[in-house]
Amino acid sequence: MKFSPVKLLSVGLLFTALTFAATGCIAQATPPRSLLALSKADHILAIIDPLTLKVIARVPVGSDPHEVIASADGKTAYVSIYGGGSLHELSVVDLVAQKPLPAIDTRPFMGPHGLAFAGGKVWFTAEGTKAVGRYDPATGKFDWAMGTGQDRTHMIYVTSNAKQVYTTNVSAGTVSILIDSLLKPAPSPMGFTPPAHQDWVQTVIQVAKGSEGFDVSPDGRELWTAGADDGTISIIDIATKKLTGTIDAKVIGANRLKFTPDGKRVLITSLRTGDLFIYDAASHRELKRINTGHGAAGILVDDDGSRAFIGCTGDNYVAVINLKTLEVTGHIDIRGADGLAWAVRP
Repeated sequence: MKFSPVKLLSVGLLFTALTFAATGCIAQATPPRSLLALSKADHILAIIDPLTLKVIARVPVGSDPHEVIASADGKTAYVSIYGGGSLHELSVVDLVAQKPLPAIDTRPFMGPHGLAFAGGKVWFTAEGTKAVGRYDPATGKFDWAMGTGQDRTHMIYVTSNAKQVYTTNVSAGTVSILIDSLLKPAPSPMGFTPPAHQDWVQTVIQVAKGSEGFDVSPDGRELWTAGADDGTISIIDIATKKLTGTIDAKVIGANRLKFTPDGKRVLITSLRTGDLFIYDAASHRELKRINTGHGAAGILVDDDGSRAFIGCTGDNYVAVINLKTLEVTGHIDIRGADGLAWAVRP
């Protein structure tokens, strides 16, 4: 039997399509707004469509990935490779091409963990070095660092103007507030006045031991952090840099804490119980406790406050929470799920 050239071409195209489908090689484009989720078990970064909740790509990263952040243009992701403070790498992922890029060796900054992207730069904690560092993707260099002198400098928040940095120091039971300040030295005895210069000033505030997850209220006035050891929530007034309140929340095993975008509610996960605690930010009262699964860790909230995503490490999924009905409405299969982030392309 003879086939025309057109029919042969059609058969060839069909065979190629079937081959690609069978091997899973048909790539789906990364949506403009993507949910990023880390798998500590498989050492991958999952790119998820937040509308369908389907994983559209899995990109390999380094061993023991813990936190992820995306660049402001939503095209690049940075992943901290932690190793309990012993490793020294930031994995880099091209989110558009869905492929790994050359990793960043953070040495001498050891144990990178918390991540933030502000002022066009990547900010990270270096737990093994008791420090905070900053990497400039434009130059490929580290251009700033500051020691905290605190044990287990772990999570980080950087203001949008990149002038203030907040960290939790887990074993020390403290919060560091680092502020970029203009210093005006006093005149010397010889009458010479040194020129004013920029410097960073640290304020250390005592909070509950084991305070790790934290967040700053959307209005920038308060910092809330939860202590894993005694389950209390510490509240800091950022303007005065003072502890102004403590809530006996009994969130034992607290891991992460996040404000909703409207600032009205605070979400806290517990690694120990697997619960998501929901607190009213104004009254400081518990509104609801939802069991999400084992090892509740990373928290991410939709911009409109309609859903929360919880990385449940022990159950190998990301739980989806409806924040209107306060119920678990779905799961996304991610082995050893932990760090979560949004990637948004303008």
